[in-house]
Amino acid sequence: MKKSHLLVPVDVLDEDLAVKSLAALAQAQRLRTFRALVVAGPEGLTPGIIAEQLGMTPSALSFHLKELSHAGLVSSEARGRNLIYRAEFARMNALLAYLTEQCCQGESCVVVPTPNLKKRISDGLV
Repeated sequence: MKKSHLLVPVDVLDEDLAVKSLAALAQAQRLRTFRALVVAGPEGLTPGIIAEQLGMTPSALSFHLKELSHAGLVSSEARGRNLIYRAEFARMNALLAYLTEQCCQGESCVVVPTPNLKKRISDGLV
């Protein structure tokens, strides 16, 4: 059975939900945790694997997963004796859509990489 804290349809994101989602991601350990779950894809990860990958204590990870869950960015599912955490891709995409909804006044946007971004890309950081 999938457990989720989503209280509204994931394709509808208002300012309050966007702020809640961004606030949850505005902490380094939570951002790393969310990114690890995004990389894992729909298969998700157990807390033990996440903690090992990120070098976090189980209690700290539990706190961060709770915050991400309350923001609707992750869900969990019991699989046998393990919990599997997954990124909520629909919520992530809704957040990105909310942030870019009126990008460039509705016109097609062309991203022009800055020298700093080009260097980060060539260094494999992006």
